[in-house]
Amino acid sequence: MLSVDRLRVLHTIAVNGSLTAAAEALHVTNSAVSQQLAKLEREVGQPLVERNGRGVRLTDAAELLVEHTAKILSMVQRAEADLEAHRDDVTGHLRLSATPTAVRGLLPHALASLKEAHPGLRLELHEEEPYESVSAMARGDADLAMVVDWVGSPLNLPAGMSRASLMEDVGDIALPADHPLAHRELLEWEEILDLPWISWSRGSVCDDWLHGIIRARGGEPRIIHNVEEHQTKLTLIAAGIGAAVMPRLGRGPLPEGVRVVPVQPALIRQVYVFWCTDASRRPAIRATVRALREAATAYT
Repeated sequence: MLSVDRLRVLHTIAVNGSLTAAAEALHVTNSAVSQQLAKLEREVGQPLVERNGRGVRLTDAAELLVEHTAKILSMVQRAEADLEAHRDDVTGHLRLSATPTAVRGLLPHALASLKEAHPGLRLELHEEEPYESVSAMARGDADLAMVVDWVGSPLNLPAGMSRASLMEDVGDIALPADHPLAHRELLEWEEILDLPWISWSRGSVCDDWLHGIIRARGGEPRIIHNVEEHQTKLTLIAAGIGAAVMPRLGRGPLPEGVRVVPVQPALIRQVYVFWCTDASRRPAIRATVRALREAATAYT
C-alpha cells in the first residue's frame, strides 16, 4: 500500500524541482524529505530520482507516480470540500496569500466581516507578491490567493484554478510637487517615457510590467531605484528623487511634496482572487470570496 503522505512528498519534489525546495515548501528538513523518498522507493521497488548535476531528476517511474498522485490529491481535496459542504459550517483553517496593496485596501474590511459572521474560521494571512502567490497555490501552500495583474500582462495561473474578479485598480503617476508636469490634469504616455522611475522590487509582476509598457511605447526604462514599499517610494518622490506609478488601492495619504496625476490611456490593474477548483464547495472558500467581494464593493 503506497503512502499518500510519501506520494505528496514526491509530488512536491516534482513541483519545486529539488529536494531542498521541496523541504522548504513542506516546512521540514532535507533529511526528512530524503527519508520519505527512500521509504517510497522501497515501497515501489525502484529508484524515483537520479542525480542530475547538483540537483535531481525524476525517473520515468517517478513521473508516472506524480501523474497519478496529482489525481489522488485532487480527489482528496474534493472529498474534504464535500465533507465541509455537507456540514455547511464556515469553520476550520484557511490560508490566504495576498498582494500588499490588496491587503491594505481590502483585507481589514473583509477580515472584520468574517470574524463577526464566522468566529469558527481561522484565516491565516501571508502577504506575498503575485508571483509568490501563484507558486504558493501550485505547491498547495495556500487555499486562496488575492492577486493583481495589469491589463495586457496577465498572470499565468496553475491549472485547475477558479477565479473571481474583485475590482479594477487605477495607477496614477506620482511626481515631486515642483516637477513641471505635476500640475497637469492629465498626462500622455509620450510625455513621461523618459522620467527617472522608482520601480517595484526587481523581477516582481509590477516591475516586469513597467519595463514592458515603456518599451511597448518606444522608450527604454530608466529605473533609478527598485523599492518594495509604496510609502518609501512616496518619501523619495517628496524629496525630488524620481517618479513612480502609484496604484490607488491601499495608497493612503500622500506626503507633502507629492502630487499624483492620471495618465492616458489609463493604467488598469485587475484585482481578483483564485483558488483550486476542487475546493470550490468548501463553505470557508465561498464565505471568504463573498467577504472579499463585499470589501471591494465598499472600497469602490
